[in-house]
Amino acid sequence: MASINPTSPTITITPYQTRVYALLNQIPKGKVSTYAALSKALDSSPRAVGGALRRNPFAPDVPCHRVISADGYVGGFKGEWQKAPSGINCEKKLALLAEEGVLFTEKGMLIEKVRVWCDFCV
Repeated sequence: MASINPTSPTITITPYQTRVYALLNQIPKGKVSTYAALSKALDSSPRAVGGALRRNPFAPDVPCHRVISADGYVGGFKGEWQKAPSGINCEKKLALLAEEGVLFTEKGMLIEKVRVWCDFCV
């Protein structure tokens, strides 16, 4: 589990981001969760979670790549959605997940729904 130091002299994160990143560290390798599941655990919104993930200075050690859309779509990574012009960030997300055994179709949909994990301890 990666450590989060919100008081690091070079990195400043909000209390909300600290909560989001703590939950990210709970997602086991080989599993994914969803923006919706994180937002429910935080009593927040999926967009707020996405904003915190987009700003994650600890990636990939704090595994924001393990968060996908509720419908099983791979979603974005580092602030870039799958169909953004370069697509390079999403290719990296897919590669990180493939290394952990989480696979997606050519259209970016999760193949094995049993990979979805939502058992957060808040």
